[in-house]
Amino acid sequence: MSSFVAPFKNQQYFDLKNYCIKNKKLFEDPEFPANNSSLFYRQPPRSIVEWKRPGEITSDPRLFVEGINSHDLNQGDVGNCWFVAASSCLALKPNIWEKVIPDWEEQDWDPKHPESYAGIFHFRFWVFGQWTDVVVDDQLPTINGRLIYCHSNSHNEFWSALLEKAYAKLYGCYESLRGGYTGDAVVDFSGAVFERINLEEEAFYKDQEQQSILFGKLLEVCKREGIISCGIEAEENEVESKLTNGLVMGHAYAVTAVKRVRLGEGQGEHSRTEAIPMIRMRNPWGFKEWNGPWSDGSEEWSTIDYAERYKLGLTVEDDGEFWMSYKDWCRHFNDADVCHIVDPSLTNSRPWNETLHFGSWTRHDDPVLNRSGGAVSILQNPQYLFDVTKKTDEVMITLQQKDRRIHKKTGHGENVAIGFKVYEVELNRKYRINQLWNKKLMGDQNFLYYRSVFMRCNLPKGRYVVIPSTLQAGIQGEFMLRIFTHEDSSCCELTEEEPKKENRQWNRLQQPDVHPNVQELSHIHPN
Repeated sequence: MSSFVAPFKNQQYFDLKNYCIKNKKLFEDPEFPANNSSLFYRQPPRSIVEWKRPGEITSDPRLFVEGINSHDLNQGDVGNCWFVAASSCLALKPNIWEKVIPDWEEQDWDPKHPESYAGIFHFRFWVFGQWTDVVVDDQLPTINGRLIYCHSNSHNEFWSALLEKAYAKLYGCYESLRGGYTGDAVVDFSGAVFERINLEEEAFYKDQEQQSILFGKLLEVCKREGIISCGIEAEENEVESKLTNGLVMGHAYAVTAVKRVRLGEGQGEHSRTEAIPMIRMRNPWGFKEWNGPWSDGSEEWSTIDYAERYKLGLTVEDDGEFWMSYKDWCRHFNDADVCHIVDPSLTNSRPWNETLHFGSWTRHDDPVLNRSGGAVSILQNPQYLFDVTKKTDEVMITLQQKDRRIHKKTGHGENVAIGFKVYEVELNRKYRINQLWNKKLMGDQNFLYYRSVFMRCNLPKGRYVVIPSTLQAGIQGEFMLRIFTHEDSSCCELTEEEPKKENRQWNRLQQPDVHPNVQELSHIHPN
């Protein structure tokens, strides 16, 4: 993963800051001005907004107050709990947030040297495979002197509000952040690989064996510094509806711990050797918690001795963070966003071998040159060859389309349905595939209207071709394909057509019927 950092809008943080200090002025960002264009494109705030600098809100502004903490963040008026949940997870990972918030000590207010403050900050995001440095001024939207969007519990702490402003700038305005998936924000924070797990479809709450396998996987993800979030599906009119059990539909929760909690000795039928799998979560609102078994203050906690409760950091207050049994978690939540951290500088786990390719779906009148065949004419899409050199190797493949959120202002911000297929091919294969009748399908990722789609599988030693595709033919757009193996895969794009053979009719469009597996988004879980 490249360490090069590109300046967004060609704005260089240190050059701008030095200019402002030299001219004794506070920075005003011409690329994200303090006016309505930076707030919304359709739905204005509930009242008149005043843009205030932190020094106008409090007498002692700080970037962090007593360090950075997942409890620092609370969601504001815009429906971006997905981003706030990801930011809560970010706060738990010093090796990641220190990359997203670079030079944080230099950026902070210095009461002893107020002349060094220029009202400018910068944050870094991994945008479509490129670390990007986003500069913002410190003017923040307020109503009646209070921040209206993401804010900290501490009145004088501003890292979360400034981080959100930089992210809003990246995607056009604050309203553009309305609706999304926590995993996408985590990818933008870290370059992670985003795996979406459908808890309802797999019915983990019914199958104890599958429950155990998934819990082991979640433990391993946490051990490897990964990030997990979850949500409950909702129809459009049910988003942020509160259930009687305290959970909120169409809402993203940050998973802050995955543990096996040991039950105390001498508690009725329980013995000291028993342990139950548990999940701890945080509601980005900073309040409104689960009220079922193992909720704050519930009688189940009496089976845990004091030392264990203290080690778990159990608190009995409505701060948005709560525990659930893993079984209840599988029963009540519909999906989980699991982000695997793959940057070796951000994790202590075994490094993956990554190959990254940027490509595009393009139209051409000549079918042989067309690279936007859709799902039915799958072979008319770009093709990428890779090798598995071990007897068996775990392979992760992720396909990401270029984020369209920036186009929400113009009404073109929706993702297109994307997916991919993986075929086993001959060991001497070096040309594009032009027929499928003798190719073995080894993996088939559903076509989804998500920014990225993912597949993990174990493949035997051999040669393979992955074909990224849109669902509909003729769709044009850019994509990023990432293939992870534990050994060098020698991945490359296949661009040459196989030469025509004499006395044999050659038609690269001849192939068996391909019926795309399309999964429509039937729920909303963005806010």
